Amino acid sequence: MTENPLIKFYSESDTTHQLYEHLHSDPTAKIHLKGSCGSSPTLYVASLLRKGVKLQLAIMNDKEEAAYFYNDLENLFDERHLEYFKRKVLFFPATYRRPYEIEKVDNNNVLRRTEVLKRLGSQDRQSIIITYAEALSEKVVTRKYLKSNTLRINKDEGIGLDFVADLLLAYNFEATDFVSDPGQFAIRGGIIDLFSFSNDNPYRIEFFGDKVESIRSFDAVTQRSKDTLNHITVIPNLQSRQITEKRQSFLDYMPSHALIWIKELTTIKEVLDNTFNLAHKTHQALSDAIEHQSPETLFCKGEEALDDIRKRQCITLGSSPVFEETYNISVDQSPQPSFNKNFPLLISSLEGHTASGHSCFILSDSPKQIDRLYKIFEDIIGDEDKVPVKPILLALHQGFIDHDQKVVCFTDHQIFERYHKFHLRDGYKRKEAITLKEIYNLQQGDFVTHIDHGVGRFDGLEAIENNGKKQEAVRLIYKNSDILYVSIHSLHRIARYTGKEGTEPRLD
Repeated sequence: MTENPLIKFYSESDTTHQLYEHLHSDPTAKIHLKGSCGSSPTLYVASLLRKGVKLQLAIMNDKEEAAYFYNDLENLFDERHLEYFKRKVLFFPATYRRPYEIEKVDNNNVLRRTEVLKRLGSQDRQSIIITYAEALSEKVVTRKYLKSNTLRINKDEGIGLDFVADLLLAYNFEATDFVSDPGQFAIRGGIIDLFSFSNDNPYRIEFFGDKVESIRSFDAVTQRSKDTLNHITVIPNLQSRQITEKRQSFLDYMPSHALIWIKELTTIKEVLDNTFNLAHKTHQALSDAIEHQSPETLFCKGEEALDDIRKRQCITLGSSPVFEETYNISVDQSPQPSFNKNFPLLISSLEGHTASGHSCFILSDSPKQIDRLYKIFEDIIGDEDKVPVKPILLALHQGFIDHDQKVVCFTDHQIFERYHKFHLRDGYKRKEAITLKEIYNLQQGDFVTHIDHGVGRFDGLEAIENNGKKQEAVRLIYKNSDILYVSIHSLHRIARYTGKEGTEPRLD
């Protein structure tokens, strides 16, 4: 992977050197970084990781702010399409919309939170964790509980399917016909599918007697295999209210060497206190009907978080310092101006900054958008090469002008005045291919389309023998009563037939 040029450039800046020296010399350093604009703070976070700061936690005011900060960092490291265990940047979201609204738990968010706890349990990776005040309000299980409730399954291990199934039930996993969400498992013959809270995709484990013969991850929608694995870890829902063990704040769970970035400390305290008070009121209203754990067990107070933060190295980004004995570092930056689609004004701005010694960059993750911009430049001045700007294939949320480093970073979506939406991973997102759930809902005689063999008629599920093993397959009937068996591991190759309503298709 090619190193991002902006990260390399900012790693060598005077500001990054000052930040690193204070952090290196003072184990509880409090630094106020004043004057940063746009997405520039993410460049300092990325640069400190490059210089060897092993673990950083960025706490934003709310989810939207955190999501944009997270997107900027994952784009800087080009991690958008990587699985979580290969990533440097992780997102730690809230579980509930409101305290005690158990029916509104987002299993995808539970998965994200568990990924982070799992990463913090291993000290061998550099990591940047992005979160926000509301997510910090929920307490987490202790390291001891996580360790004692993590099951590791190894290829060729002597362990039986029944033992794994019993343990999953003890972990409060749900037995289903097929897995589609974290916390589910399904058994078919000598195969067990399980969706752990420790991975984006479910696992498929094949047993031969009381021995694990193979392990692989697969797509829950298409059933297509993704990676062959030598071992996996299975973790239950760590946010389950059925867990009665003592919990602790997420900040207390963080290792002592972690560096914390904060936008507004007063906002964090206010959100945590409001959430705790709301939880207390909700608990009182529900306690007569349902037995709930107390707010003190499940949620943090604002002062608890502040006490944890005061013990650690911290960099604040607000308008003024919030800690005593703070190192003050000022940068001379300004936000990207609004050009209101006035491209001659944009060209004039780029020419002016270049004349003053700035290097100018246009940031976009779309080559077509860059081509469009250069075509506009050519239409205006007759030669696109005369515009003093270099493109970088990179999406950042907000552009900025750094007068210290003599750098101008303008984003294409701000130039064209397009709304820039943040993106958080969907995990198990529905695709067009037919799902195992839809297979069970098909009726005999329904039409389906195979990517290679065309239109056939669904004729049910059938257990067939393949290389000496029983395997569940979809039975399709074609013209002249030809029969095609499609393994459930190859569902990505078939889809429900769609055609003109009321018109029956011809079999291929």
